[in-house]
Amino acid sequence: MMFPFRFFRALNKRIVENYRRGIGPVNITLLLTTTGRKSGLPRITPVQYEEVDGLIYVGSARGQKSDWFKNILADPRVHVQIQKREFDAIAEAVTDTRRMADFIQLRVQRHPIMLRLIMFLADGLPFNFDRAQLEKYCENRAMVILRPVESQEESPA
Repeated sequence: MMFPFRFFRALNKRIVENYRRGIGPVNITLLLTTTGRKSGLPRITPVQYEEVDGLIYVGSARGQKSDWFKNILADPRVHVQIQKREFDAIAEAVTDTRRMADFIQLRVQRHPIMLRLIMFLADGLPFNFDRAQLEKYCENRAMVILRPVESQEESPA
C-alpha cells in the first residue's frame, strides 16, 4: 500500500527542519534543492547519498516518478547541503541498470543491514540477493550523480 503523497510531503518538511537543527540522520542525508519544473520555485528534498571520488551519488527509490528527479530532468542545476557544507552542482540523471546496481552494491557494503532491510521490507528483495536479482530490482529505479560546480572567482587584473 502506497502512503499518500501528502504524508511524504509533510514528512520531508519535518526532516528538512530537523536536518537544519542537526537532528536526524545527517551523516547519510543531504538536502537537495531543485527548481520546480512547473512552478520555477526552489524545492528542497532530503535524500540519502554516498560520496565517491568527490562526486555525490543519490538514488531515487521511486525511479523516474520522483518529483525531484523530474525537476532535475527539466533543469540539472541544483544546490546541495551536506551538514554545514553547501555548494551548487550539476546533476547527471542515470537510468542504466548496471550503473545503478554498482551504486547499490557500494551502499550495501557501506550500510549492509540498513540497505538490505529497506530493500527487503519496501520491495521484497531477498535479504541475500544476487547480482541478477539486484539488476532486476534496478530496472525501475533511477539515480543522479551530482558534480560540484567550482566557484568562478574573479582573477586579479
